[in-house]
Amino acid sequence: MQRVRAQIGCESKLAEAYTGKKVTVAVLDTGIVSHPDFSGRIVAFRDFIRGGSDPYDDAGHGTHVAGCLAGSGLASAGKYRGVAPDCRLVVGKVLDRGGAGDTYMMLEALRWVMELKDSLGIRVLNISVGFEDHVNLEKIRKLLKALDEVWRAGILIVVAAGNKGPRPGSISPLGMGSHVLTVGCHDGDYNGGGVTLCAKYSGRGPSTTVMKKPDLVAPGTNIMAASARCRKRGNTYAMAYEAKSGTSFAAPLVSGAAALLWEQNPRLTAQEVKRRICYSARDLQEPWSRQGWGMLDVRAMLEG
Repeated sequence: MQRVRAQIGCESKLAEAYTGKKVTVAVLDTGIVSHPDFSGRIVAFRDFIRGGSDPYDDAGHGTHVAGCLAGSGLASAGKYRGVAPDCRLVVGKVLDRGGAGDTYMMLEALRWVMELKDSLGIRVLNISVGFEDHVNLEKIRKLLKALDEVWRAGILIVVAAGNKGPRPGSISPLGMGSHVLTVGCHDGDYNGGGVTLCAKYSGRGPSTTVMKKPDLVAPGTNIMAASARCRKRGNTYAMAYEAKSGTSFAAPLVSGAAALLWEQNPRLTAQEVKRRICYSARDLQEPWSRQGWGMLDVRAMLEG
């Protein structure tokens, strides 16, 4: 995360002035653990797989997503802190240990987020969950309709573009929505040390709708963030962080950026926040189907 924060302009003096304080972000994923980096900031949790309200994550994906977004870096002396290290988290577990779920659970989770919106001040919804191409088209339509309702309620929706690229039209079905902010993945000048860079497989436009997708990109290769395997060892922590790659971990960087912008200006609407994020992105001189508006640039976003 230290490298990623520098890439997206989070290390500037202006960006360092904001941490997402008093802003709540909802995350629908595989869950979250009570990692020290989230201490006191998981304000609601619900398990749509087995029921219950005690935080857990048997896959690790959701914890890592939350770490990119909101990890405080407490277990790393700040080194691996996320983009919005003081924002509050509302987490719904919609995927099981193997990453499987269904549209019914997602619809239930979206209704839950709507119910909590006003009481917990939810401003952003992060969905780093992909759906396979074979999912029933009618079910996808229902989900997209539900996401439109969330958007109309004033919540910014950030969705991962998926990892089905580089073929054209490989954006995740949820990323095709007209009101969602679809985030692809690009590592800029990072060479990855021989690993496959996320731009190689990030979901590509064009979309099947009139909307041009993706909306923008953010880094997604070898991101070091909170691990669900974290264990307390005396006065320190073991296995507190791990590296993961994919558009799933690019999306929460954008969600975190939105939290910073809302902290700076709480009166902005979701539409205004979406525009500021997109219009301030840094052009990478790539085709739109690969980069959208360009690379997330937090400093430029906050400067307006």
